Amino acid sequence: MPAVRTEGVWKVFEHDGQVVEAVRGVTLAIEPGEFVVLAGPSGSGKTTLLNLLGGLTRPTRGGVWIDGQDLTTMRPRDLAHLRLQRVGFVFQDYNLLPVLSAAENAEFTLLLRGMPQEERERRVREVFQAVGLQGLEDRRPTKLSGGQQQRVAVARAVVGEPALVLADEPTANLDRAASDALLDLMAELNRSRGTTFVFATHDPQLMERARRLIRLVDGAVETDDRRA
Repeated sequence: MPAVRTEGVWKVFEHDGQVVEAVRGVTLAIEPGEFVVLAGPSGSGKTTLLNLLGGLTRPTRGGVWIDGQDLTTMRPRDLAHLRLQRVGFVFQDYNLLPVLSAAENAEFTLLLRGMPQEERERRVREVFQAVGLQGLEDRRPTKLSGGQQQRVAVARAVVGEPALVLADEPTANLDRAASDALLDLMAELNRSRGTTFVFATHDPQLMERARRLIRLVDGAVETDDRRA
């Protein structure tokens, strides 16, 4: 069963009286353990498609399924529960809570799940070791570098062992060294944990690392290339 799939998905917005077809008739199936990049220029629809895959945006028409569950027919409460349990998000601007420490940011989704404190702390400890953040658990986001903040965001995304991690321009605010380190980390998590990653980006570094590269033009899939 695909980790996530779409069938004839469209997303249409109205802006200043103009109709914008941000995503046009996209049909995809992304299998568990894939490392996928959605690429394309600004305005190509890649971020909108990523949001559709994660249930952050509802399609105008067509279907989206995660683990066989149809997101388009779910009540908002059930959709939020599915996202909490099955999807991790990494945003371009990190979206860390400034009043929480790095460890508290990472464990926040586990807290929302009602996971016992001992289990939360164990998972965060293991993930922080995996992402190279040992010793930084108590620092607030403002005391971390951009690369460190993005690693906290990745830790938060993967600590709950989701079926799917969606990352929107995760390297956009990083220098080359921090970007390379972050991509190494996510590739290792993909290999060691079997986590499915889907990225939206125009970063050539990330495109080169993709094992499947899907190029979007004007909201539609232009090419879909799988690599060895």
